[in-house]
Amino acid sequence: MTTMNSWLSLPKQILAGNKTKGLVGPILIVLILSMMVLPLPAFLLDLLFTFNIALSIMVLLVSMYTKKALDFAAFPAVLLFTTLLRLSLNVASSRVVLMEGHTGPDAAGKVIEAFGHFLVGGNFAVGVMVFIILVVINFMVITKGAGRIAEVGARFTLDAMPGKQMAIDADLNAGLIGEDVARKRRAEVAQEAAFYGSMDGASKFVRGDAVAGLLILVINIIGGLIVGVAQHGLDFSAAATTYTLLAIGDGLVAQIPALVISTAAGVIVSRVTTDEDVGGQLTGQLFANPRVLFLTAGVIGLMGLIPGMPNMAFLIIAGSLIWLGRRVMQRVGSGADGAAAAEPPPAPAAAESQEATWDDVSLVDPLGLEVGYRLISLVDRAQNGELLGRIKSIRKKFAQDIGFLVPVVHIRDNLEIKPNAYVIKLKGVQIGHGEASPGQWMAINPGQVSATLPGTQTKDPAFGLPAIWIDSSLREQAQIYGYTVVDASTVVATHLNHLIHAHAAELLGRQEVQQLLDRIGKESPMLIQDLVPKTLSLTTLQKVLQNLLDESVPIRDMRTILDVLAEHAPTVTDTTELTSLIRLALGRATIQQIFPGNEELQVIGLDGSLDRVLLQALSNSNGLEPGLADSLLREAQSAMDRQAQLGLTPVLVVQHSLRVLLARFLRRSLPQLKVLSHAEIPDTRTIKVTATIGGKA
Repeated sequence: MTTMNSWLSLPKQILAGNKTKGLVGPILIVLILSMMVLPLPAFLLDLLFTFNIALSIMVLLVSMYTKKALDFAAFPAVLLFTTLLRLSLNVASSRVVLMEGHTGPDAAGKVIEAFGHFLVGGNFAVGVMVFIILVVINFMVITKGAGRIAEVGARFTLDAMPGKQMAIDADLNAGLIGEDVARKRRAEVAQEAAFYGSMDGASKFVRGDAVAGLLILVINIIGGLIVGVAQHGLDFSAAATTYTLLAIGDGLVAQIPALVISTAAGVIVSRVTTDEDVGGQLTGQLFANPRVLFLTAGVIGLMGLIPGMPNMAFLIIAGSLIWLGRRVMQRVGSGADGAAAAEPPPAPAAAESQEATWDDVSLVDPLGLEVGYRLISLVDRAQNGELLGRIKSIRKKFAQDIGFLVPVVHIRDNLEIKPNAYVIKLKGVQIGHGEASPGQWMAINPGQVSATLPGTQTKDPAFGLPAIWIDSSLREQAQIYGYTVVDASTVVATHLNHLIHAHAAELLGRQEVQQLLDRIGKESPMLIQDLVPKTLSLTTLQKVLQNLLDESVPIRDMRTILDVLAEHAPTVTDTTELTSLIRLALGRATIQQIFPGNEELQVIGLDGSLDRVLLQALSNSNGLEPGLADSLLREAQSAMDRQAQLGLTPVLVVQHSLRVLLARFLRRSLPQLKVLSHAEIPDTRTIKVTATIGGKA
């Protein structure tokens, strides 16, 4: 009943409380439909026709005073209700006209008789033509124009929805609005789209009503002549006079409210949303410029001086425009003088209003994803964007595997990048970019495909593998050929996941470390109190954890990490050495992560001569000579290639004292190569060296 209340605007006394409000709508609909089949007396028809006219005027006035379309969101339902009411009245009045028309022009009530006499004016041909003109104006001009505006408005509103949703999410992520405000704005965006979509369809009701009005007029005239002459014995002229008068009056009393409702529909869909109603917009913009008024007055005045013109009418209008223009100039001048008198020194006020505050400082997002406008559908909730769910899954999986929760990924649209492009940022700095094609699939070549596919050549942005963007119809064929086929959301999500793992150490800030401690402190409060900050500072703990993440060691086992630190931190202060001690304690878990189960460890080893050269370089603290470094990189790359051919994970096992040196050296050039020490491998696991690095100094 909320919809009915909004357009009827009836006082609460008329509605019988909250318990009966829900019954009013169904009862009215049933009564309207009943009028099509039940005979109505003439007095009741007069009352209902008068109510129909009053209702149409109310709808027009409400539409004039609304400031935005959603203020009258019930209008599509009102349009349906009023159209149904008019048609029901047409059916009821047509029944009375055809059954009782022979008794006189007042057979269908005084309202129909009065409207018929008013329009016909003694000439039935003129009355019919005027009625047809009214129907054509309503059908061809007002209703058709309003329907077209509603159609275009619905299309543009739906097209703008992703951008509006992104803007709301951006304001929410930036902290400019709260969750409640964001939820309300999202609901308004959805309601606006639904409103224009409903208006696009509801406008068809009025067009159909206009056509029905013409048909009912013809039926009443022809049917009345047949009934009056054949059944009631009237002569042809008397029957034509009576039934034409009744038919025109019946049609006019229905078409005038229809014309008013159509005008209201045009006002609703054609207005531009501002803080003013339609009347305020018209008077504030049409008559705001005095020069326009003076020029118009001059043109009208010159036309009024032409011989044969109605000089008095033209000169009266010209004089009125000149008077109105002078009033506007006086109002603008007094407003400017008043403002100048109230604020004599405007410069200081402007300077004060532009004073910088802390609100002007925008914080950098820890993790950000910027997308081109064609990728908005991937991150738009209204369009069931899959990427949002995938990002949530990435953060949850990362927390389970690595041991801490990365910050929320703030997603924004960026019109400055390519439409299909996306940019991944870490603390405001770009760390990755790529392109995706919504609606297509990326066929990645893992190196063993049996045929080629038509499409756009590209590379997998996460790992740099050759790939092709293909149509969805080629998906199954690509899988048969041996390609790895993923959609656009998976491409972006995989790239983001890869970069999050690669930069995990940078994502672990002091806040995340403190949250880890708080999490452990709930179950082991004494461990935290004795270690941080009494023995170990929060900064040192953060650095140790970052070292582990740099070496791809998860920090899920925080109890073991804190136990090792509690044991060695009082005597060891170097974070690198503390990291090595923790790696020894986490050795079993590290090996299990790389080599699941109890299978044999097939790894890369160092040649004995190279091992001695590296130990000597470590003892002299001179670092690696350039020639040795180049040879070591070449040999390591060759060993990795051999491991890849065998389908093995590239792992280099060295002496414990060399592990830190080689890990730091190889990490930048060969990030896929993991460096372990013999001390980290449990005694229960066997080692098999499948490739050897034998460098020469």
